[in-house]
Amino acid sequence: MESKPHLRFAPSPTGYLHIGGARTALFNWLYARRFGGSFVLRMEDTDRERSTPESVRAILDGLRWLGIDWDEGPEVGGPHGPYFQSERIPLYRETAERLVRDGHAYRCYCTKEELDERRKAFEKMGRPYKYEGTCRSRKDEPDRPFVIRLRLPDSGAVRFDDVVCGAIRKDVDDLYDEVLCRSDYVPLYDFGCVVDDHAMGITLVGRGQEHINSTFPQLVLYEYLGFAPPRFAHFPLILGPDREKLSKRLHPEADVMLHRKNGVLPDALLNFIVRLGWSHGNDEVISREQMIAWFDFDHVGTTSGVWNPEKLLWLNQQYLKAARPEELEGQFAEQLRARGWPVPDGGRLRGIIRAQQERSHTLAEMADLSAYFFAEPARDPKAAEKFLTAASRPALERIRDGLGKLAPFEPAAVEALFKATAEALGLGLGKVAQPVRVALTGGTVSPPIHDLVALLGKETALARLDRALAEIR
Repeated sequence: MESKPHLRFAPSPTGYLHIGGARTALFNWLYARRFGGSFVLRMEDTDRERSTPESVRAILDGLRWLGIDWDEGPEVGGPHGPYFQSERIPLYRETAERLVRDGHAYRCYCTKEELDERRKAFEKMGRPYKYEGTCRSRKDEPDRPFVIRLRLPDSGAVRFDDVVCGAIRKDVDDLYDEVLCRSDYVPLYDFGCVVDDHAMGITLVGRGQEHINSTFPQLVLYEYLGFAPPRFAHFPLILGPDREKLSKRLHPEADVMLHRKNGVLPDALLNFIVRLGWSHGNDEVISREQMIAWFDFDHVGTTSGVWNPEKLLWLNQQYLKAARPEELEGQFAEQLRARGWPVPDGGRLRGIIRAQQERSHTLAEMADLSAYFFAEPARDPKAAEKFLTAASRPALERIRDGLGKLAPFEPAAVEALFKATAEALGLGLGKVAQPVRVALTGGTVSPPIHDLVALLGKETALARLDRALAEIR
């Protein structure tokens, strides 16, 4: 292992931060953090039609929400900038022309129409098409549109030892002279990666298994340019619940920030995605600090990870239970605002969170369970029929009168009132609490009755009890 590993995450900013991209960033970030290295964020924004500033912002926001910071990159800077490929065109031009001069690349003048015709001809024969090297010996025609293609060796094989997958090889005959850049020197993926990874001093490239085939032409480029190649680690795929590759088109859960909207905590999502391809014994709940202390590519597997929504909800519930209420205030407030509800002061907000933590899988569920704190609840007819009856009127009236006189209006005093009422009426505590619960929340489930009443506040509690009493016939 290198003494100071230098790793990167290089997304294409053409949409939101994908879960697969987030896991790639996480694995590289963890390795850099564990072994005292550095982590670089680079934007491969050369798709001029699809790359947008909004997508750049979405990626930056997603990484920051997850708590994945970068030592070099956009909004941070660093010694290897610029960190947008669109700003590095002169370097690609210089490198591409050097490859052409050295005979390792050539200008290709085949038009798209010509290539499409050849591809169709091969398809009719039931054979896959790969570029035949038509322009390898063609003289330069500077006035014609061109692309620059890699000139592969005539024979041999390309081999490398993958940190995750082991020894991998491919015969040159199975490759083709792929396009490195267009005539404006905007690079395609394989060329831009090699140029930038070398210029930025990247020592290990960690990415998904779908990029294994890109490694072969990249290694040829490293050799042609006299660059020492980095090590490579290719991570297993992530599959959706339907066992198809997790994709933006098929799987809404591929969007990192959708989980924020759904009330998942960032540490819980990190815990979930780190286990999609990496393990540490039988540990399931793994803190960020433990991830950093334990992570290594030795325990990254080669089998695809499958998205399990139930597992994510279970993990998130563990994090919700363990969190201090003040740690959840910000995201819980987001949920309330999204529903158009007022955000109460910090003490009451934390009280509601504390009262609902044990019962919630997500902050969105916590908000939904807490609706009666913020809006007049609809009454469950069955609950009203069972508990808001003439028989329950004495208990409701006694509680209503007692609450009106209660000071201070806090859980201990409320609890004492309920116990005294039950004793005076010769009833079990539940016979008093449940009608009050239905009157206050519309249903039969809530936090403990004394917490519920105190959090609602005297004015709201009295108004709802009055309404319930008026409805009892």
